Amino acid sequence: QVQLVESGGGLVQAGGSLRLSCAASGRTFSNYVMGWFRQAPGKEREFVAFIRGNAGTTYYSDSVKGRFTISRDSAKNTVFLQMNSLKPEDTAVYYCAASQEMYSSATSYYRPQVYDYWGQGTQVTVSS
Repeated sequence: QVQLVESGGGLVQAGGSLRLSCAASGRTFSNYVMGWFRQAPGKEREFVAFIRGNAGTTYYSDSVKGRFTISRDSAKNTVFLQMNSLKPEDTAVYYCAASQEMYSSATSYYRPQVYDYWGQGTQVTVSS
């Protein structure tokens, strides 16, 4: 079992920044692909970014590429999402997720179905 706890959400003005954290406990952190998703009211859960492998290879959705950065501190079992140049359309509940599935195709990890564990979510609200 893996437990994930997000923190760092809040209210910010457009153009501002927030840093989300996801603390993982349980099994070996480095064995998992770690992802961030978000869900706005009335919309489906949407892929944001993920990080995998010893090299920490990262992937981003087109909507956040160049503005968000995913990173991890393996010693602290924590994944981060640095969000810059925030826009009102970034408003959503942000979820951290862990996948123990091994896929060669990176796009497989864009699907929430491949993730085994989820955090409770943290609200991010961007005002215009």
